[in-house]
Amino acid sequence: MVGTGDVAPDIHVALQALQHRGQDSAGIATMSANGGQFTMRRGLGPVGRAIDRADLEALKGPIGLGHVRYPTIGKGVLEDTQPFFYRVPGVLMAHNGNITNTDALRESLLERSIHLMSHCDVEPVMCEFADALMQERVSNHTTQDALVALRRIHDRIRGAYSLVTALQLDGQPTMVALRDPNGVRPIVIGKRSDGTWVASSESVALDVLDVEDRFEPEPGEAVFLRPGQAPLRHSLTQEASAPCVFEFIYFARPDAIMSGRSVYEIRLRLGRELAARFQEKGLRADVVVPVPDTARPAATALAEELQLKLREGFIKNRYSGRTFIMPDQGTRQLALRLKLNTIP
Repeated sequence: MVGTGDVAPDIHVALQALQHRGQDSAGIATMSANGGQFTMRRGLGPVGRAIDRADLEALKGPIGLGHVRYPTIGKGVLEDTQPFFYRVPGVLMAHNGNITNTDALRESLLERSIHLMSHCDVEPVMCEFADALMQERVSNHTTQDALVALRRIHDRIRGAYSLVTALQLDGQPTMVALRDPNGVRPIVIGKRSDGTWVASSESVALDVLDVEDRFEPEPGEAVFLRPGQAPLRHSLTQEASAPCVFEFIYFARPDAIMSGRSVYEIRLRLGRELAARFQEKGLRADVVVPVPDTARPAATALAEELQLKLREGFIKNRYSGRTFIMPDQGTRQLALRLKLNTIP
């Protein structure tokens, strides 16, 4: 978020709307209006446990980033928790993604005497960005400097990512959102009535903050955001659009809007498609049982198309986390026993 008042409390609320996207750790970082002070608070577990009231009182500034994490690279440890901060020239960064060439990036950074402090894949991206900025000039960075640095990310980084960074550009606190050239990972940007800009992986975080006037950056697009000002949009490296189907099938909340479409409506359509395949194969069934919770829309449409009964066969413990994002198979199996129980 970038606005005119302290943004950390609103970021904390928005992260709770995104809790389904990661439960291992959470973090919030802010920057002062003049770019002279950065503050960060990170912790393990869900948002409410990781960031408390005392943390929020310390997180001052009109621009900030928040993140909930499940590890795709690294482990669920504090040092891998996002957002990340780099002192030179003063940059915050967080991402939703999976960088596939982290080993090559690490080696390249070491050749420039730039050392990493975590196994999180956003840290080398941030270091590449900061290094490119410093090569342009040592201080008073501009939007054009940032565009050069963002193009370096597109040139050197391999993988799927939507990232946000906060820094001082053109003498103003600026939030920048960057999408990978294929637009694999989702991102949506919106402006609140008070001029505050918000960027998020899912529209549900904007819903809880009453954010309207929304748009989704195109693949390969960089968007520069300042409070009360129109967004500056720059197309950098656009390739074939390839949004992640897993978001629509499982990961996103059903009330989210992605790629301009309702996730719930897409899941209904998937159920109708499945019914057609079922009938083509000449199969028969007695009852349709959804595996809670993301399969329910598809199961509903499947049952309607096949004129079968829809029944609950599994009861879900509402206080358990998502099992697929837990760190190892043993933990997943134990969590699954707590999560689901059958109706005899």
